[in-house]
Amino acid sequence: MRKFAPAALIVLVLFAFPSVGREEQTKSDIFGQLNLLGDVIERVRQDYVEPVNDQKMIEAAINGMLTSLDPHSSYMNAKMYRDMQVQTRGEFGGLGIQVTLDNNLIKVISPIDGTPAAKAGIKAGDYITELDGESVVGMTLSDAVEKMRGPVNSSIKLTIARPGKDKPFNVALTREIIQIKPVKFHAERDVGYIRISSFNEQTDAGVKEALTKLPKEIGPNKLRGYIIDLRDNPGGLLDQAIAVVDDFVDHGEIVSTRGRRPEDTQRYNAKPGDMAHGKPLIVLINGGSASASEIVAGALQDHRRAVILGTRSFGKGSVQTIIPLGTHGALRLTTARYYTPAERSIQAKGIEPDIVVHQAKVEPINGQQRLHEADLRGHLAAPKPVDTGAKQDSVTTDAEGTGDESASKTDDYQLSYALDLLRGISLVEASKEN
Repeated sequence: MRKFAPAALIVLVLFAFPSVGREEQTKSDIFGQLNLLGDVIERVRQDYVEPVNDQKMIEAAINGMLTSLDPHSSYMNAKMYRDMQVQTRGEFGGLGIQVTLDNNLIKVISPIDGTPAAKAGIKAGDYITELDGESVVGMTLSDAVEKMRGPVNSSIKLTIARPGKDKPFNVALTREIIQIKPVKFHAERDVGYIRISSFNEQTDAGVKEALTKLPKEIGPNKLRGYIIDLRDNPGGLLDQAIAVVDDFVDHGEIVSTRGRRPEDTQRYNAKPGDMAHGKPLIVLINGGSASASEIVAGALQDHRRAVILGTRSFGKGSVQTIIPLGTHGALRLTTARYYTPAERSIQAKGIEPDIVVHQAKVEPINGQQRLHEADLRGHLAAPKPVDTGAKQDSVTTDAEGTGDESASKTDDYQLSYALDLLRGISLVEASKEN
């Protein structure tokens, strides 16, 4: 009986949801393969050189099956699923500290304004040596973060070592709801700058806040337009990407998703109203702009609502559906490709900017060049392009030898270029109106 227990669990997982290629297989074939899997698992349990953890082994088997499909399908155990939900909700019970691991201690990068950590006077550069009297030495960063998070109104004691102080000291904190703000914005003189770092449940609200406050701060008659910075934005929730595009587009299709069956096709259209009131837009992208970021950039590009500036985006043109498995976690399964309004799939291709602008200083990331979707092993193939008859113009520029005065004001050459370009576009449009 014990021999078939692991296989029985796999059977439950596989038959709860559609399996890949089930139409081509009979049930007897599937059960035969599952018996083989059960035999292998039992052989490992009996004969492997060291005792194995049954749960970890079965989770690894499930994850191996899913990751063999494409790089973005995977299995999440219960803890990983909870962490993913926290990330997409954009809020959690915690202390409001950004931390990193430094010499086996937890180092504070910065407290978030208005949070328990900031109110208690915790400073950037502080070291957290103990959590509720337990040393953090030997803890992983994720374990320490998990320990600092918890139910709202619950308390925790941090032991802080501060450079310049002779002795560590204790700080008692009460957890509050911490919001992860994916949108930051400020005025660049007469231009509104909106930085979107991810697409969680708070993203569209943040963009709407920016589009409401920036005209008041700059002055509606002085505001020349907006720069939307999507660089190094890994994506997130599809509905938030659609909502952000809808803030700037008042008609037409935003994106469509297409699964294995024709009836699975879904189209998402814009509602009337442009919160930017037709002001010029420039969207910044680079190789770290992926998924939901590419939906936004692609839609605004196809509608000719924005100039896309920077370097080619990552090229993740697939949609993942999260399928809960009760107490066992969830599946992250690739269920569709998405297409821009001009019927373009950017899978393994990326969004090509209208104006290619490289940063002045190009450096490898962690000692390696930046990867794109097409570099990932087992990535989905790019579908055959649909010929719409449209041609896309692009301009390439580089930082070297420009002598641009505005470029000297900041190390961010792409942003400097975008600011100058946006002001130029605004002047041209103003002259047309006059």
